[in-house]
Amino acid sequence: MRTADVARAINCNVRTVRRLRQLYRETGRTADRPRSGRSRVTTPAQDWYIGTSHLRDRYRMATTTARVKPGTHNPSISAQTVRNKLREAGLRACRPVVRQVLTRHHRQQRCLWAQTHRRWTRQDWQKVLFTDESRFCLTWGDGLKSHLSLKE
Repeated sequence: MRTADVARAINCNVRTVRRLRQLYRETGRTADRPRSGRSRVTTPAQDWYIGTSHLRDRYRMATTTARVKPGTHNPSISAQTVRNKLREAGLRACRPVVRQVLTRHHRQQRCLWAQTHRRWTRQDWQKVLFTDESRFCLTWGDGLKSHLSLKE
C-alpha cells in the first residue's frame, strides 16, 4: 500500500506516515522517543494524591493543595501545577450557580399571595399561566467557591 493511500485511509498528512515508516525501519517500533525538555515536577504518586484529595473534598482550592506539600520529591509545587494535574485527571472547576437569596420580605410577600389566592377554584387557576421559574438560595452564598466535577 502506498504512503498516500495510508495517509488518506487514516486521515492524516503524508509526511506523518513517512516519518512513522522511517522510525519503524530504524528502531522497529513507533513509540515516541525520550525527549529533552522540562522534567516532570510531580511524581505519579503525587498526581494520584492530588486527584484523590480533590475528589474527597470537591471544594478544596488548588492553593491549599499546593501548600500541603504532597511528597518529598518536590516539596514546593505551584497552584497552577495542581490545576494542570487535576485537568489531566479529568477534573475541572465549576462555579456554583448564584441564586437570589430568599429574604424575609420575599417570604412575607409569598405568604400574603398564598392567603389571597387560597379560595380560588379550579376554573380560576386554569386562567393562570406561570412563567417565572426563579430559583432561590435559602442561605447566603458568595458564589465564589468552585467545586470539581468529572468531565463527561
